[in-house]
Amino acid sequence: MRLIWSLFLRVLGWKPKSSFPYHIKKCVLIVGPHTSSWDFVLGIAFRSTLRLTTTKFLGKAELFKGPFGFIFRKLGGYPVERSEHHNMVDEAARLFENKESFVLALSPEGTRKKVERLRTGFYHIAKKAGVPIVMAGMDFAKKEVSFSEPFYPTGNEAADFQHIYQFYASISGKIPEQGMTHLLNPTD
Repeated sequence: MRLIWSLFLRVLGWKPKSSFPYHIKKCVLIVGPHTSSWDFVLGIAFRSTLRLTTTKFLGKAELFKGPFGFIFRKLGGYPVERSEHHNMVDEAARLFENKESFVLALSPEGTRKKVERLRTGFYHIAKKAGVPIVMAGMDFAKKEVSFSEPFYPTGNEAADFQHIYQFYASISGKIPEQGMTHLLNPTD
């Protein structure tokens, strides 16, 4: 599949701008800005071509039901029931236990729509699991994906989120007006 995904990315003109930090064996990988269903397809393509074989993702439970649900499981997905109140942070943090290498990919927005703030689940999962956060930006204007250096949540959530907003501020999603540029506020 790596050859097929590589050809797919080449035909579309996409390339990696920076390298994934392979020296990190476990992390929460946040991918954004999430503005289109194409983000998922490109994410799967880059996961294959960059050989990120231990990368899994969380997805809304509805995706895993019906005749095509097996596809999302086969692609490495874990269903999340969003309607019930349960401790998803603890459940997700447990996924890191007893694994030598594990990357959990999430959308920090939690939706493809424009948001006024990011969800905090990914932050608390990384903190609870004791793993760093790596940011991946999918820039549709430049047709490139870039990765940040890993960082551990400091406990100063406001400062950590400003760091995250700064990374994503110049990255243009497929639908740019639904991106994260408006979240960057140096006074927070």
